[in-house]
Amino acid sequence: MEALGGYPTKSSARRASMFSVFLSVAVCMGSLYLLQTKLTKSRKQKDFYTFEVKDTKGRTVSLDKYRGKVSLVVNVASLSEHTEQNYRALQELHRELGTSHFNVLAFPCSQFGETEPGTSRDIEAFARTNFGVTFPIFSKIKIMGSEADPAFKFITDSVQRIPKWNFWKYLVNAEGQVVRFWRAEESMDDIRKEVATHVRDIIVKKRLEL
Repeated sequence: MEALGGYPTKSSARRASMFSVFLSVAVCMGSLYLLQTKLTKSRKQKDFYTFEVKDTKGRTVSLDKYRGKVSLVVNVASLSEHTEQNYRALQELHRELGTSHFNVLAFPCSQFGETEPGTSRDIEAFARTNFGVTFPIFSKIKIMGSEADPAFKFITDSVQRIPKWNFWKYLVNAEGQVVRFWRAEESMDDIRKEVATHVRDIIVKKRLEL
């Protein structure tokens, strides 16, 4: 209701002022909610096992299924000079330490001299047929540049080391943090000792929790 002369009454002005305050509070709360959501999402992306990748059939795989285990993440290739030696050694390590506490996780990449030219299914079939590989092989990815796969980028960012060739190896602990890396030519015996130490730690921790 307006007073004579068309001026708003005190009650009208008060309502307008209260609405303005309410609107400001609502905008502020909305901004805080968006900020909290963003921060929460950021906090969730703190380790390797929070990411999702694709398998060789293009299906989404949550890496969280490997949480609580040690993982050796490797960028593999079918036509590299290191292919046979590394595939055989990696399969032996995977078989020796089993899948209860450890996995080799292979990510094909063709950014090094186009040494991985086939499709993801071709790559998997090649490794299984020629070297008896049983460890997981995921979809072919890029690991360098703006199109780098987020999960692998987390790996390389963690240690500030991008592979300079095929079959670099990154050790991820049970909590999803990258703790070591090795170049393709480095001794598999050293890798085996390091992996075995982490596996033993997991086993001891589980026994203490019983």
